[in-house]
Amino acid sequence: MRTKLAAGVFLAGLVLAGAAWAQAAKPAPGPADAKFQAIYKAEWTWRKIEFPGERGDAAAIADRLGKVDAASQARRLAYWQGVLHQLDGIAEKDLSADEAVNYEVYRDQIGTRVAQLRFREYEKPFNSDSQFWSNLGFTASRTFHTAQDYRNWIAQMRDLPRWFDDQTVNMKAGLARGFTAPRATLVGRDKSVSIVSQASDAEHTLFWKPFQHMPASISAAEQAQLKAEAKRTVEGVVMPAYARLLVFLDNDYIPHATETLAAESLPDGKAYYRAQIKEFTTLDMDPEAIHQLGLAEVAKIHAQMLGVMKETGFKGDFPAFLAFLRSDPQFYVKDPQELLNRAAWIAKRVDGKLPAYFGWLPRSRFGIEPVAPDIAPFYTSARGGTTTYLLNTYDLPSRPLYNLTALTLHESAPGHSLQGGLAEEQDRLPPFRRNVYISAYGEGWALYCERLGVEMGMYDTPYDRFGMLTFQMWRAARLVVDTGIHHEGWTRAQAIAFLHDNSALADHDIEIEVDRYISWPGQALSYYLGMMAIVDERAKAEKALGPKFDIRAFHDTVLSTGSVPLPVLRARIDRFVAEGGKDPMPVKFQKPKDETAAP
Repeated sequence: MRTKLAAGVFLAGLVLAGAAWAQAAKPAPGPADAKFQAIYKAEWTWRKIEFPGERGDAAAIADRLGKVDAASQARRLAYWQGVLHQLDGIAEKDLSADEAVNYEVYRDQIGTRVAQLRFREYEKPFNSDSQFWSNLGFTASRTFHTAQDYRNWIAQMRDLPRWFDDQTVNMKAGLARGFTAPRATLVGRDKSVSIVSQASDAEHTLFWKPFQHMPASISAAEQAQLKAEAKRTVEGVVMPAYARLLVFLDNDYIPHATETLAAESLPDGKAYYRAQIKEFTTLDMDPEAIHQLGLAEVAKIHAQMLGVMKETGFKGDFPAFLAFLRSDPQFYVKDPQELLNRAAWIAKRVDGKLPAYFGWLPRSRFGIEPVAPDIAPFYTSARGGTTTYLLNTYDLPSRPLYNLTALTLHESAPGHSLQGGLAEEQDRLPPFRRNVYISAYGEGWALYCERLGVEMGMYDTPYDRFGMLTFQMWRAARLVVDTGIHHEGWTRAQAIAFLHDNSALADHDIEIEVDRYISWPGQALSYYLGMMAIVDERAKAEKALGPKFDIRAFHDTVLSTGSVPLPVLRARIDRFVAEGGKDPMPVKFQKPKDETAAP
């Protein structure tokens, strides 16, 4: 009884907080604000039409796939260049404080899209980590609510041949000018295409997933009709399109993809790599400066790792300790479900600690699922989102338990799932801030959460803490490896050796990760640079506020911004300090007392 009461009080606080947040009075916009709002509202309406089903329109299953042909890309470039020209006509000093922040975020976002189109990034639509056809699997995994959702899904499947054909034309153009991911990183990435094209029937493809459990609100007769139409569409339209794509990938694209690894070797490569750095880090940093920073951080973390190694009582040197961690059976499970169960236990332990570190918690909840078998061999160790924490259970000898706590903190809560859930609930922010993901912010926050696990008491053994440090090392080493490959001219073997010698990552993971960095220039830089920004801002706030510093208010402030460029985040924390550490939420949740005793 008392436990239910405590939960009820907590839920009531949540509702009051949400109501107070949503009903906060807003003054009428001034002329500059109104002009700016008209620009971004019109562009967002246009953007939703251009990209059906893209994040931000989660309530509906789109009835078509977006246009990706070169003419559509040129039209978008012209439109967004026009938006930048309109933004030039607004003086930031005339904007209100809130809209000035929105302006900084929005201009960076549109500038990034313009740069992607200028470099014709759409001509390189897949890499070792992410493939354009994989997005269809994400749609298939969504929850379908109505018969119209199913009809839209069938219509989207009918549109797939056109979409594949346009992607193929784009890839041919990229191939002709030497603009592809390196061939060494693409071998085997066509497996998920072959699985669909060679399936025995529709029921054995990812497209059938929504039809496995249909809502009871749809009559049995209509369910049967929809299933029959879906089966005809998958077998008569989708599977042949996949077969044609597979032939192109195997015979034309992958064998003739570029051999060179460095982004700076691609057409207009130096400018392209700098644009990639700007996109993923939101900072205009020189590659050599990032490389040297990475080397310094690697040396610092290595010293910390040596200290923890001594705590374990291990008598050998560092390479011997890494070999021990990679091979000793105590650190590995033999059953995929056991890995999932352990991750679930860690996530539930975190739940009990969150109210001490966050005043604001999301209503959304996430589940834990294994990575799909067709992509697992080439997929990262895990990936997290608002509703799902995907854990890779493929090749269990490469999934050490000493990394699992840090991995779970990063991908679920208080990392991606918590941050993403809060971002989606912020109705006071315009949709271009709620529904867009900036890597430096999101990955920086998730990496910060791994470190926060030390304060939260989540690392039970020195091995767990070493796992946390090896994850920190992994991201610091990315600064060295990414710039090493794309700026310094490193080979794949050099990159693999650097990670092997400095971290306790499994060799399988190292190879997958290095291929990811090679084929996705700049993305790997976002994690550590983003985390450094948050760590630095927290240290500055703690020093300035002294005893008035409240960790929950600081975290709420960071998360209240939504996904923003790092300079915007720094400015927000400066304001947090200037305001005396004031929490941005109107209602503070109080941590419930332990009321689990029997009545």
